[in-house]
Amino acid sequence: MGVEVETVCVTGASGFIGSWLVMRLLEKGYTVRATVRDPDNIRKVKHLLELPKADTHLTLWKADLSVEGSFDEAVQGCTGVFHVATPMDFESKDPENEVIKPTINGVLDIMKACAKAKTIRRIVFTSSAGTVDVEEHKKPVYDESCWSDLEFVQTIKMTGWMYFVSKTLAEQAAWKYAKENNLDFISVIPPLVVGPFIMHSMPPSLITALSLITGNEAHYGIIKQGNYVHLDDLCRAHIVLFENPKAEGRYICSSHEATIHDLAKLLREKYPEYNVPAKIKDIDEDLASVVFSSKKLLDLGFEFKYSLEEMFAGAVETCREKGLIPLSHEKQATEDKLAGAGETCREKGPIPFSHEKQAVEESKENGGVPAHSEAP
Repeated sequence: MGVEVETVCVTGASGFIGSWLVMRLLEKGYTVRATVRDPDNIRKVKHLLELPKADTHLTLWKADLSVEGSFDEAVQGCTGVFHVATPMDFESKDPENEVIKPTINGVLDIMKACAKAKTIRRIVFTSSAGTVDVEEHKKPVYDESCWSDLEFVQTIKMTGWMYFVSKTLAEQAAWKYAKENNLDFISVIPPLVVGPFIMHSMPPSLITALSLITGNEAHYGIIKQGNYVHLDDLCRAHIVLFENPKAEGRYICSSHEATIHDLAKLLREKYPEYNVPAKIKDIDEDLASVVFSSKKLLDLGFEFKYSLEEMFAGAVETCREKGLIPLSHEKQATEDKLAGAGETCREKGPIPFSHEKQAVEESKENGGVPAHSEAP
Protein backbone atom coordinates (compact mmCIF):
# COMPACT_ATOMS: atom_id res chain seq x y z
CA MET A 1 0.00 0.00 0.00
CA GLY A 2 1.27 3.46 -0.80
CA VAL A 3 1.86 4.60 2.73
CA GLU A 4 3.74 7.71 1.60
CA VAL A 5 0.66 9.15 -0.06
CA GLU A 6 -1.95 8.08 2.49
CA THR A 7 -3.66 10.58 4.75
CA VAL A 8 -5.35 9.24 7.87
CA CYS A 9 -7.32 10.81 10.70
CA VAL A 10 -6.69 10.01 14.38
CA THR A 11 -9.32 11.07 16.90
CA GLY A 12 -8.40 11.73 20.52
CA ALA A 13 -4.90 12.40 19.24
CA SER A 14 -3.53 14.17 22.30
CA GLY A 15 -4.37 11.30 24.65
CA PHE A 16 -2.42 8.29 25.92
CA ILE A 17 -3.07 5.94 23.00
CA GLY A 18 -3.78 8.59 20.38
CA SER A 19 -0.51 10.47 20.74
CA TRP A 20 1.63 7.32 20.58
CA LEU A 21 -0.34 6.13 17.55
CA VAL A 22 0.22 9.48 15.82
CA MET A 23 3.95 9.15 16.50
CA ARG A 24 4.10 5.65 14.97
CA LEU A 25 2.02 6.67 11.94
CA LEU A 26 4.31 9.63 11.27
CA GLU A 27 7.34 7.34 11.51
CA LYS A 28 5.79 5.12 8.82
CA GLY A 29 5.32 8.04 6.46
CA TYR A 30 1.60 8.68 6.82
CA THR A 31 0.19 12.18 6.69
CA VAL A 32 -1.87 12.51 9.86
CA ARG A 33 -4.85 14.69 10.66
CA ALA A 34 -5.05 14.72 14.44
CA THR A 35 -8.34 15.78 15.99
CA VAL A 36 -8.39 17.46 19.40
CA ARG A 37 -10.98 19.54 21.20
CA ASP A 38 -8.83 22.67 21.30
CA PRO A 39 -5.89 22.92 18.86
CA ASP A 40 -4.98 26.32 20.31
CA ASN A 41 -4.31 24.93 23.79
CA ILE A 42 -0.56 24.56 23.36
CA ARG A 43 -0.08 22.88 26.74
CA LYS A 44 -2.26 19.99 25.60
CA VAL A 45 -0.95 19.61 22.04
CA LYS A 46 2.72 20.55 22.44
CA HIS A 47 3.79 16.88 22.63
CA LEU A 48 2.19 16.30 19.22
CA LEU A 49 3.74 19.35 17.58
CA GLU A 50 7.19 18.27 18.78
CA LEU A 51 7.02 14.81 17.18
CA PRO A 52 9.45 14.00 14.34
CA LYS A 53 7.87 14.84 10.95
CA ALA A 54 5.09 16.82 12.67
CA ASP A 55 6.05 19.99 10.81
CA THR A 56 5.52 18.35 7.42
CA HIS A 57 3.11 15.46 8.01
CA LEU A 58 0.85 16.49 10.90
CA THR A 59 -2.07 18.91 11.10
CA LEU A 60 -4.36 19.54 14.07
CA TRP A 61 -8.11 19.71 13.57
CA LYS A 62 -10.73 20.91 16.00
CA ALA A 63 -13.43 18.29 16.64
CA ASP A 64 -15.66 17.32 19.53
CA LEU A 65 -17.60 14.08 20.02
CA SER A 66 -20.50 16.08 21.44
CA VAL A 67 -20.79 18.36 18.39
CA GLU A 68 -22.59 16.78 15.45
CA GLY A 69 -20.69 17.03 12.17
CA SER A 70 -17.50 18.34 13.75
CA PHE A 71 -15.40 15.48 12.30
CA ASP A 72 -16.65 15.87 8.72
CA GLU A 73 -13.92 18.23 7.58
CA ALA A 74 -11.06 16.32 9.20
CA VAL A 75 -12.20 13.01 7.70
CA GLN A 76 -12.88 14.32 4.18
CA GLY A 77 -10.15 13.14 1.80
CA CYS A 78 -8.60 10.62 4.22
CA THR A 79 -8.19 6.95 3.35
CA GLY A 80 -8.41 5.77 6.94
CA VAL A 81 -9.70 6.76 10.35
CA PHE A 82 -8.39 5.59 13.71
CA HIS A 83 -11.14 6.36 16.21
CA VAL A 84 -9.45 6.46 19.61
CA ALA A 85 -11.30 9.28 21.38
CA THR A 86 -13.89 8.47 24.04
CA PRO A 87 -15.42 10.29 27.01
CA MET A 88 -14.04 8.76 30.20
CA ASP A 89 -15.18 10.07 33.56
CA PHE A 90 -15.50 7.58 36.41
CA GLU A 91 -16.70 10.37 38.74
CA SER A 92 -19.54 11.60 36.54
CA LYS A 93 -22.71 12.60 38.38
CA ASP A 94 -24.70 12.16 35.15
CA PRO A 95 -23.09 9.19 33.36
CA GLU A 96 -25.94 8.74 30.90
CA ASN A 97 -25.53 12.23 29.43
CA GLU A 98 -21.84 12.85 30.15
CA VAL A 99 -20.35 9.48 29.17
CA ILE A 100 -22.74 6.97 27.61
CA LYS A 101 -24.70 9.06 25.09
CA PRO A 102 -21.67 11.12 23.92
CA THR A 103 -19.69 7.92 23.31
CA ILE A 104 -22.43 6.33 21.21
CA ASN A 105 -23.38 9.51 19.36
CA GLY A 106 -19.72 10.35 18.81
CA VAL A 107 -18.83 7.08 17.13
CA LEU A 108 -21.95 7.25 14.95
CA ASP A 109 -21.10 10.82 13.94
CA ILE A 110 -17.64 9.67 12.86
CA MET A 111 -19.12 6.72 10.95
CA LYS A 112 -21.46 9.13 9.15
CA ALA A 113 -18.50 11.40 8.33
CA CYS A 114 -16.70 8.40 6.83
CA ALA A 115 -19.73 7.44 4.76
CA LYS A 116 -20.05 11.00 3.43
CA ALA A 117 -16.33 11.26 2.63
CA LYS A 118 -16.45 8.31 0.20
CA THR A 119 -12.64 8.08 0.41
CA ILE A 120 -12.31 5.95 3.55
CA ARG A 121 -10.81 2.54 2.92
CA ARG A 122 -11.01 1.33 6.53
CA ILE A 123 -12.01 2.51 10.01
CA VAL A 124 -10.10 1.14 13.01
CA PHE A 125 -11.95 1.58 16.29
CA THR A 126 -10.25 1.38 19.69
CA SER A 127 -12.63 -0.68 21.78
CA SER A 128 -11.98 -2.06 25.28
CA ALA A 129 -11.80 -5.32 27.17
CA GLY A 130 -14.65 -3.77 29.11
CA THR A 131 -16.86 -4.72 26.15
CA VAL A 132 -15.89 -8.38 26.50
CA ASP A 133 -15.44 -9.72 30.03
CA VAL A 134 -17.52 -7.77 32.53
CA GLU A 135 -19.90 -10.35 33.93
CA GLU A 136 -20.78 -12.02 37.22
CA HIS A 137 -18.83 -15.23 36.65
CA LYS A 138 -15.52 -14.95 34.81
CA LYS A 139 -14.69 -17.38 32.03
CA PRO A 140 -11.18 -18.90 31.95
CA VAL A 141 -10.71 -17.69 28.36
CA TYR A 142 -12.25 -14.82 26.39
CA ASP A 143 -12.24 -14.31 22.64
CA GLU A 144 -13.79 -11.92 20.13
CA SER A 145 -17.19 -13.63 20.28
CA CYS A 146 -17.71 -12.56 23.90
CA TRP A 147 -19.64 -9.48 25.04
CA SER A 148 -20.02 -8.00 28.52
CA ASP A 149 -23.27 -8.50 30.44
CA LEU A 150 -24.67 -4.96 30.50
CA GLU A 151 -27.58 -5.90 32.75
CA PHE A 152 -25.07 -7.11 35.34
CA VAL A 153 -22.90 -4.01 34.87
CA GLN A 154 -25.80 -1.60 35.33
CA THR A 155 -27.04 -3.51 38.37
CA ILE A 156 -23.72 -3.70 40.21
CA LYS A 157 -22.33 -0.32 39.06
CA MET A 158 -18.71 -1.21 39.84
CA THR A 159 -15.84 1.25 39.31
CA GLY A 160 -15.89 2.25 35.64
CA TRP A 161 -19.35 0.81 34.95
CA MET A 162 -20.40 3.73 32.73
CA TYR A 163 -17.26 3.28 30.63
CA PHE A 164 -18.02 -0.42 30.07
CA VAL A 165 -21.59 0.37 29.07
CA SER A 166 -20.61 3.24 26.78
CA LYS A 167 -17.88 1.33 24.95
CA THR A 168 -20.04 -1.78 24.51
CA LEU A 169 -23.06 0.08 23.16
CA ALA A 170 -20.86 2.30 20.98
CA GLU A 171 -19.07 -0.63 19.37
CA GLN A 172 -22.33 -2.47 18.75
CA ALA A 173 -23.86 0.65 17.19
CA ALA A 174 -20.78 1.10 15.00
CA TRP A 175 -20.94 -2.49 13.75
CA LYS A 176 -24.61 -2.06 12.86
CA TYR A 177 -23.95 1.20 10.99
CA ALA A 178 -20.91 -0.24 9.18
CA LYS A 179 -22.87 -3.24 7.91
CA GLU A 180 -25.84 -1.13 6.83
CA ASN A 181 -23.60 1.35 4.98
CA ASN A 182 -20.97 -1.05 3.62
CA LEU A 183 -18.07 0.47 5.59
CA ASP A 184 -14.88 -1.52 6.25
CA PHE A 185 -14.77 -1.44 10.05
CA ILE A 186 -12.41 -3.16 12.48
CA SER A 187 -12.37 -3.00 16.26
CA VAL A 188 -9.25 -3.48 18.38
CA ILE A 189 -9.93 -4.73 21.90
CA PRO A 190 -7.13 -3.92 24.35
CA PRO A 191 -7.06 -4.88 28.01
CA LEU A 192 -5.25 -2.55 30.43
CA VAL A 193 -2.74 -0.54 28.40
CA VAL A 194 0.63 0.06 30.08
CA GLY A 195 3.96 1.55 29.02
CA PRO A 196 5.89 4.79 28.51
CA PHE A 197 3.95 7.72 27.09
CA ILE A 198 4.36 11.20 25.65
CA MET A 199 1.25 13.03 26.89
CA HIS A 200 1.91 15.48 29.72
CA SER A 201 -0.51 14.23 32.38
CA MET A 202 -1.29 10.92 34.09
CA PRO A 203 -2.99 8.53 31.65
CA PRO A 204 -6.23 7.10 33.07
CA SER A 205 -5.05 3.57 32.25
CA LEU A 206 -2.05 4.01 34.51
CA ILE A 207 -4.17 5.21 37.42
CA THR A 208 -5.53 1.67 37.36
CA ALA A 209 -2.34 -0.17 36.36
CA LEU A 210 -0.21 1.52 39.04
CA SER A 211 -2.87 1.43 41.76
CA LEU A 212 -0.80 -1.04 43.81
CA ILE A 213 1.94 1.60 43.93
CA THR A 214 -0.33 4.57 44.60
CA GLY A 215 -2.58 2.66 47.01
CA ASN A 216 -5.75 3.43 45.05
CA GLU A 217 -7.76 0.46 46.32
CA ALA A 218 -10.87 1.43 44.34
CA HIS A 219 -9.08 0.08 41.25
CA TYR A 220 -7.94 -3.24 42.75
CA GLY A 221 -11.04 -5.03 41.47
CA ILE A 222 -10.08 -4.06 37.94
CA ILE A 223 -6.63 -5.65 38.17
CA LYS A 224 -7.83 -8.59 40.27
CA GLN A 225 -7.59 -10.90 37.24
CA GLY A 226 -5.79 -8.53 34.91
CA ASN A 227 -4.77 -8.62 31.29
CA TYR A 228 -2.21 -6.24 29.83
CA VAL A 229 -0.68 -4.92 26.64
CA HIS A 230 2.19 -2.52 26.01
CA LEU A 231 1.11 0.79 24.49
CA ASP A 232 3.56 0.38 21.61
CA ASP A 233 2.34 -3.15 20.81
CA LEU A 234 -1.24 -1.86 20.78
CA CYS A 235 -0.44 1.00 18.40
CA ARG A 236 1.51 -1.28 16.08
CA ALA A 237 -1.49 -3.61 16.05
CA HIS A 238 -3.77 -0.73 15.03
CA ILE A 239 -1.54 0.00 12.05
CA VAL A 240 -1.18 -3.66 11.05
CA LEU A 241 -4.95 -4.08 11.14
CA PHE A 242 -5.41 -0.97 9.01
CA GLU A 243 -2.86 -2.10 6.43
CA ASN A 244 -3.60 -5.83 6.19
CA PRO A 245 -6.32 -6.45 3.56
CA LYS A 246 -7.18 -9.79 5.18
CA ALA A 247 -8.12 -8.20 8.51
CA GLU A 248 -11.81 -8.18 9.40
CA GLY A 249 -14.01 -8.09 12.48
CA ARG A 250 -12.93 -7.76 16.11
CA TYR A 251 -9.37 -8.34 17.35
CA ILE A 252 -8.31 -8.82 20.95
CA CYS A 253 -4.85 -7.32 21.50
CA SER A 254 -3.59 -8.68 24.83
CA SER A 255 -0.10 -10.01 25.51
CA HIS A 256 -0.07 -10.94 29.21
CA GLU A 257 -2.34 -12.01 32.02
CA ALA A 258 -1.56 -11.65 35.73
CA THR A 259 -3.58 -11.79 38.92
CA ILE A 260 -3.29 -8.90 41.34
CA HIS A 261 -1.04 -11.14 43.47
CA ASP A 262 1.28 -11.81 40.50
CA LEU A 263 1.49 -8.11 39.76
CA ALA A 264 2.07 -7.16 43.40
CA LYS A 265 4.98 -9.63 43.56
CA LEU A 266 6.53 -8.22 40.37
CA LEU A 267 6.23 -4.63 41.59
CA ARG A 268 7.49 -5.38 45.12
CA GLU A 269 10.59 -7.08 43.73
CA LYS A 270 11.34 -4.42 41.11
CA TYR A 271 10.36 -1.39 43.20
CA PRO A 272 11.04 -2.08 46.90
CA GLU A 273 10.99 1.69 47.48
CA TYR A 274 7.20 1.61 47.15
CA ASN A 275 4.88 0.14 49.76
CA VAL A 276 3.25 -2.43 47.50
CA PRO A 277 1.12 -4.67 49.75
CA ALA A 278 2.23 -8.26 50.32
CA LYS A 279 -1.37 -9.33 50.89
CA ILE A 280 -4.44 -7.90 49.23
CA LYS A 281 -7.41 -7.58 51.56
CA ASP A 282 -10.57 -9.50 50.63
CA ILE A 283 -9.06 -11.10 47.51
CA ASP A 284 -8.52 -14.88 47.43
CA GLU A 285 -4.84 -15.82 47.27
CA ASP A 286 -5.60 -18.81 45.02
CA LEU A 287 -7.10 -16.59 42.35
CA ALA A 288 -7.06 -18.05 38.83
CA SER A 289 -5.80 -16.07 35.86
CA VAL A 290 -8.18 -15.06 33.10
CA VAL A 291 -6.90 -15.31 29.52
CA PHE A 292 -7.70 -12.86 26.74
CA SER A 293 -6.93 -14.80 23.58
CA SER A 294 -5.08 -12.85 20.88
CA LYS A 295 -4.93 -15.90 18.61
CA LYS A 296 -6.84 -14.17 15.82
CA LEU A 297 -4.36 -11.27 15.80
CA LEU A 298 -1.34 -13.57 16.02
CA ASP A 299 -2.68 -15.65 13.14
CA LEU A 300 -2.37 -12.53 10.95
CA GLY A 301 1.37 -12.59 11.67
CA PHE A 302 1.45 -9.98 14.42
CA GLU A 303 4.07 -10.42 17.16
CA PHE A 304 4.13 -8.83 20.61
CA LYS A 305 7.48 -7.28 21.53
CA TYR A 306 7.27 -6.45 25.22
CA SER A 307 7.22 -8.35 28.52
CA LEU A 308 4.99 -7.48 31.48
CA GLU A 309 8.03 -6.22 33.38
CA GLU A 310 9.09 -4.01 30.46
CA MET A 311 5.69 -2.37 30.11
CA PHE A 312 5.49 -1.54 33.83
CA ALA A 313 9.11 -0.33 33.87
CA GLY A 314 8.31 2.06 31.03
CA ALA A 315 5.19 3.33 32.78
CA VAL A 316 6.86 3.84 36.17
CA GLU A 317 9.93 5.55 34.75
CA THR A 318 7.89 7.93 32.60
CA CYS A 319 5.63 8.79 35.54
CA ARG A 320 8.70 9.49 37.66
CA GLU A 321 10.30 11.65 34.99
CA LYS A 322 7.12 13.70 34.67
CA GLY A 323 6.68 13.98 38.44
CA LEU A 324 3.39 12.08 38.38
CA ILE A 325 4.41 9.58 41.07
CA PRO A 326 7.05 9.98 43.82
CA LEU A 327 10.47 8.38 43.50
CA SER A 328 9.66 6.44 46.66
CA HIS A 329 7.03 6.40 49.38
CA GLU A 330 9.65 7.37 51.96
CA LYS A 331 10.56 10.44 49.94
CA GLN A 332 6.89 11.28 49.48
CA ALA A 333 6.23 10.97 53.22
CA THR A 334 9.07 13.41 53.91
CA GLU A 335 7.76 15.88 51.37
CA ASP A 336 4.26 15.64 52.80
CA LYS A 337 5.55 16.85 56.14
CA LEU A 338 7.00 20.04 54.72
CA ALA A 339 5.12 23.21 55.66
CA GLY A 340 1.45 23.38 54.70
CA ALA A 341 2.53 24.06 51.16
CA GLY A 342 0.22 21.52 49.57
CA GLU A 343 -3.02 23.17 50.61
CA THR A 344 -1.67 26.62 49.80
CA CYS A 345 -0.65 25.56 46.31
CA ARG A 346 -3.97 23.88 45.71
CA GLU A 347 -5.75 27.08 46.56
CA LYS A 348 -3.58 28.93 44.05
CA GLY A 349 -4.16 26.31 41.40
CA PRO A 350 -0.84 24.94 40.06
CA ILE A 351 -1.09 21.52 41.73
CA PRO A 352 -4.02 19.16 41.15
CA PHE A 353 -5.75 17.67 44.19
CA SER A 354 -4.83 14.30 42.75
CA HIS A 355 -3.42 12.91 39.54
CA GLU A 356 -6.57 10.79 39.33
CA LYS A 357 -8.82 13.86 39.30
CA GLN A 358 -6.54 15.68 36.85
CA ALA A 359 -6.56 12.68 34.53
CA VAL A 360 -10.35 12.57 34.57
CA GLU A 361 -10.47 16.20 33.50
CA GLU A 362 -7.89 15.55 30.76
CA SER A 363 -9.86 12.52 29.58
CA LYS A 364 -12.97 14.55 29.03
CA GLU A 365 -10.97 16.57 26.51
CA ASN A 366 -8.65 14.14 24.76
CA GLY A 367 -10.21 10.71 24.93
CA GLY A 368 -7.82 9.19 27.45
CA VAL A 369 -8.80 5.57 27.30
CA PRO A 370 -8.20 3.25 30.14
CA ALA A 371 -8.05 -0.24 28.99
CA HIS A 372 -10.09 -2.83 30.64
CA SER A 373 -10.73 -0.71 33.56
CA GLU A 374 -11.21 -1.03 33.60
CA ALA A 375 -9.08 -1.40 29.94
CA PRO A 376 -9.33 0.64 26.94
